Amino acid sequence: MNRSLADLHDVELAARAAAGGRREFGELARRHGSAVRALLRRMGAQPSLADDLAQDAFIQAFQRCAEFRGEGTFAAWVKRIAARLYLKRVAKEARFVEEAAAPDEIGPTVDHIGRVDLDEALKGLSEAERLCVSLCHGGGFSHPEIAAALNLPLGTVKSHVKRGLDKLRARLQGPVGEGRSANVG
Repeated sequence: MNRSLADLHDVELAARAAAGGRREFGELARRHGSAVRALLRRMGAQPSLADDLAQDAFIQAFQRCAEFRGEGTFAAWVKRIAARLYLKRVAKEARFVEEAAAPDEIGPTVDHIGRVDLDEALKGLSEAERLCVSLCHGGGFSHPEIAAALNLPLGTVKSHVKRGLDKLRARLQGPVGEGRSANVG
């Protein structure tokens, strides 16, 4: 039976791509491209840089497709490649500052039906907190992997993640007195 590419599982597509299947890899890029770009933007990349790095990540993924074993999801695997590319770019340009002042007075952006914009809330974190939270919860990195990637002590990474999540939680809940209840969930 001849199944369409859309019907194939990522593991099967990756196996075919590893054997030179460009169409199969194109399907993987179509499926996961927006998630990779979204992770990079949450990490702090401007949209055009996120697009460029996502493209570079997919090129590397195609070249290394035989290394994908299906032990995790293809999306997580390519996100890790993209996150590492972004971290290398940040380090190369010497833009990474371990502790940047976080504008604590900035509140969340809430739309007309009360939803909070996570990307805007992430902008209120220091760069180190944003990177650590994004890598941990958006990229699927473990704390030790983040510590190695950022060349930071493990305890510092854990602190950045906890502090970042605490700040996000506070921002996303917003003030109780502004038409929002304390039971935001």
